[in-house]
Amino acid sequence: MYDQITANKLRSTALIVVFVLLVALIGYVFGQATEWGYLGLVAALAVAFVMAWGSYWYSDKIVLSISRARPVDRDIEPYLVNTIEGLAIAAGLPVPKAYVIDDPAPNAFATGRNPEHGAVAVTTGLVQMMSRQELEGVIAHELSHIKNYDTLVQTLAAVLAGSVTLVSEWMLRSFWWGGGRRRSSENGQFGAIMMVVAIVLALLAPVVAVLIQMAISRRREFLADASAALLTRYPPGLASALRKISADPHELRSANKATESLYIANPLKHRRRGMNALFNTHPPIEERVALLEAM
Repeated sequence: MYDQITANKLRSTALIVVFVLLVALIGYVFGQATEWGYLGLVAALAVAFVMAWGSYWYSDKIVLSISRARPVDRDIEPYLVNTIEGLAIAAGLPVPKAYVIDDPAPNAFATGRNPEHGAVAVTTGLVQMMSRQELEGVIAHELSHIKNYDTLVQTLAAVLAGSVTLVSEWMLRSFWWGGGRRRSSENGQFGAIMMVVAIVLALLAPVVAVLIQMAISRRREFLADASAALLTRYPPGLASALRKISADPHELRSANKATESLYIANPLKHRRRGMNALFNTHPPIEERVALLEAM
């Protein structure tokens, strides 16, 4: 299990590096295909940096607001508060802020740029449906995301994916309005080749970015499952919780494509089927359960 944790961390770091290189490549090709030159590379990296900076400081507040999460009331939900506090102490973490989403769909997510600013949100459906051991497994999973800095990694991945899409659309709009024509005519064959490469890259890069984001999210889920099992010393608790979450027919009303990767299981049930499954932010529940049962 420790080998799996180490391997997942290294792979996720490598994928983030690939993300940055992809943003840089788009900016470079855009600059070479137009009159922007190396300014295209600088502009692309600047866009990625500004978006990453903003998400680093404000992503937790934005996600909690979008998800319609409210602070936990200790008097109404003391059991949930005590569970989070007890597991956080066992994990050696500062106690994260606790939130509740009033929704019958069982699910949960963690957010925050570091353990000192962590937050855990669970739905009312999750609290009502889970046994003590199952709830502890879910909370341990989310605390593991915070401890392993998965919340930061997944936020950066989402922002970089958005940066790739934004720069690609910027590139295509520039070509549409003739921004690269003079460059092409001035440099002859090289300019024409760079123009074709730029258009192909602008079309394919957003798809590649989403696939990289999905790969990062899936690996972090495996890592959090393993870390949760290590924390609770009871893998069947989380495995049973995942089965219940998967079998529940409700779709989380406040979830969307921007936030789906944060949840312990994909909250958008319709995204599990057909072509959407190729872009699923989570590994199959059956595979996660099988790994937990093998521990």
